[in-house]
Amino acid sequence: MDRNVILFIVLTAAVLIGWDAFVIAPQREALRAARQAEAAAAASQQDGLAAVVAAKAAGPKTLSVEDALKASPGRVKIETPSLSGSINLAGGRIDDILLKNYRETIDPASPMIRLLSPYESEHGHYVEQGFVAVVEGTGGGVQTEAVRWSAPEGAALTPASPVTLTATVGDLTFTKTYSVDDKFMFTVKQSVRNNGGAAARVRPYGLVVQRGIPAGAGKQAILHEGPVAVVGDKLYERKYPKAVAAVVDVKGDRGWVGITNKYWLAVAAPPQNEPISVVMRNVGSAQAPVFHANYALAERIVAPGATVELTSHIFAGAKDVDILQSYEKPADKGGLGLWDLDRAVDWGNFFFLTRPIFFLLNYFGSLTGNFGVAILLLTLVVKALMFPLANSAFDAMSKMKKLQPKMEELKARAGDDKMKLQQEMMDLYKKEKINPLAGCLPILLQMPIFYALYKTLFVTIELRHAPFIGWLKDLSAPDPTSVFNLFGLLPFDPTAVPVIGAFLGIGVLPLLMGVAMFVQTKLNPPATDPVQQQVMTMMPFIFVFLFASFASGLVLYWVWSTVLSIVQQWFIMKKNGVTVDWSNLLPFLKPKTVALEKK
Repeated sequence: MDRNVILFIVLTAAVLIGWDAFVIAPQREALRAARQAEAAAAASQQDGLAAVVAAKAAGPKTLSVEDALKASPGRVKIETPSLSGSINLAGGRIDDILLKNYRETIDPASPMIRLLSPYESEHGHYVEQGFVAVVEGTGGGVQTEAVRWSAPEGAALTPASPVTLTATVGDLTFTKTYSVDDKFMFTVKQSVRNNGGAAARVRPYGLVVQRGIPAGAGKQAILHEGPVAVVGDKLYERKYPKAVAAVVDVKGDRGWVGITNKYWLAVAAPPQNEPISVVMRNVGSAQAPVFHANYALAERIVAPGATVELTSHIFAGAKDVDILQSYEKPADKGGLGLWDLDRAVDWGNFFFLTRPIFFLLNYFGSLTGNFGVAILLLTLVVKALMFPLANSAFDAMSKMKKLQPKMEELKARAGDDKMKLQQEMMDLYKKEKINPLAGCLPILLQMPIFYALYKTLFVTIELRHAPFIGWLKDLSAPDPTSVFNLFGLLPFDPTAVPVIGAFLGIGVLPLLMGVAMFVQTKLNPPATDPVQQQVMTMMPFIFVFLFASFASGLVLYWVWSTVLSIVQQWFIMKKNGVTVDWSNLLPFLKPKTVALEKK
């Protein structure tokens, strides 16, 4: 009967999951797309600075990145220890950035990560800063994104050599002087000089643009990818699916705008000492979105013969927390004073846990040079903090384990009378001063920590492609081995199997975790209900499949944490006089006996 119940539960779950995956999910996706299209159509009617460039929403004919670079009217090369790329003289924008120190895969020969690319390419992504200018009495104006700039012949932007671009439109002369550090930050010093006889009005702006949603982005519920901004003390995030229809239009005292993906960030940051207006919206369609994140500053009046100057910044690189925070420091401490730049990292709702966990993990990683070792040390710290509580819980569980003979007597005496059994058990717990729920508390308290660690490993670039030992070359990726292809001996990838493939990458770490969890469940007092006991016995096997697709760093934490818990629990059980028969926990340890038949 117990087997039938378990089989019924498993088959019911399979039917529900299959129905949701193959029937409900497509209907839900179609409804969501229809709603997004309606909302995008309504949002496209709103006013804002982004409407000035909304005519580009349809986009040009899509070109390859290489062809788009060749089609540019002119470019200024960018070369630093961290970046390689160019400035487009059409608009004077940065639309070509490769990250030298980051590769697409763990293979050092794989292509460099491309962060920015020309607008004409499939996922055109660029950052631009400039002026919207109007000359009094002319009834017309100019936006510097439409201007073709000129640069000194052979000019190249490096940390040691800034580059100045110039453009003249009517009586206005514009200049942009780009400088760059050895990491990911550009400083842009702009000016506009009025050579005419009438005053001009100019309004500085910054703009980050991206065409479409990159492949694989916007699919993780716990990760923010899309337009992002900090205005005042508030963070504004619009994830890619939601960003197709959502609009942000806010004002504040300081901040920045940008577009972020899992590990990469492009930001336009104005001076932090004056109010800004921020608009984030999709100026394309639901089917072909074009995401704009832009800021505008207060209007300036340029009198005849006068010059207006402005210094702003562009960040284009990896979301390395140490680097982001170095730019937040005030100028007198070697920074730029950019407000809350590290909030571009998606710390989540448990930021009060994810931030300390990250900083501790990063510290251990820097100390040891190995983030796998850092995870082991972090686990020790977590265990030390929870040691008193865990001791109390394991002490209660040891006493319950010691009471098992009496529990069996109660079961035999009560028979099928469940109410009588429960009452006598509670009386026994009360007499022995045992809280049967004490063992659950450490697990409940550990779950937020576990989630925070999962979030930290998932979103921080410090763990990306970080090796541990042997076959574990990337702690942010699942264990690459699989028992279903005999750990690589058979020439096929089990994870490529449709629907269930994600659960078939059962490598060495998930198997070790299953063994550790199995041993721990055997140390715990058994449940009184036989069906519940069978379910608890199955849990380690279920968790093996569940954790198969998790980051190997997270599984490493769980394995090591469980092993430490087993040692701690065994020590407390021994202290309480409970004998642990390891041969019963692990049957393969039992000595083999041979029965001799009497002749």
